[in-house]
Amino acid sequence: MYKPNNMILQTTTSLIAFILLGFAVYLLFAGHNSPGGGFVGGLMTSGAILLLNMAYGINTVRKMLPINFTMLIPIGLLIAVATGVGSFIFNVPFLSQTFGYFTFPVFGEVELATAMLFDFGVYFTVVGVVMTIILTIAEDQ
Repeated sequence: MYKPNNMILQTTTSLIAFILLGFAVYLLFAGHNSPGGGFVGGLMTSGAILLLNMAYGINTVRKMLPINFTMLIPIGLLIAVATGVGSFIFNVPFLSQTFGYFTFPVFGEVELATAMLFDFGVYFTVVGVVMTIILTIAEDQ
């Protein structure tokens, strides 16, 4: 069983993974109006988790992130499909979006769109699929 013990790799990986996760969240929230979104954010999140896996080992990452990545796949698909089907309630075409401006105490006025919900579904699905594949391959080693 592979158990890395490189202090420099682990220290730099923690910093780089934090930056990658922050940028992934930015892409996720900016994606419904700009390039990016759930798919690219999910890939970046998976890359950050994979980097942690390489630096700390699979057992440590499973303790740090007790997430069943296999369950993220149906949850993400359900959110994405529900967002698309939800437009039928208002008698508009599949995946039609709407948006509004809301005021939050800390953030001020924020635009929220239904496309954001779809991006969350895609994000969960991508992270679930990529991490399930990578961790399954890693366990076979």
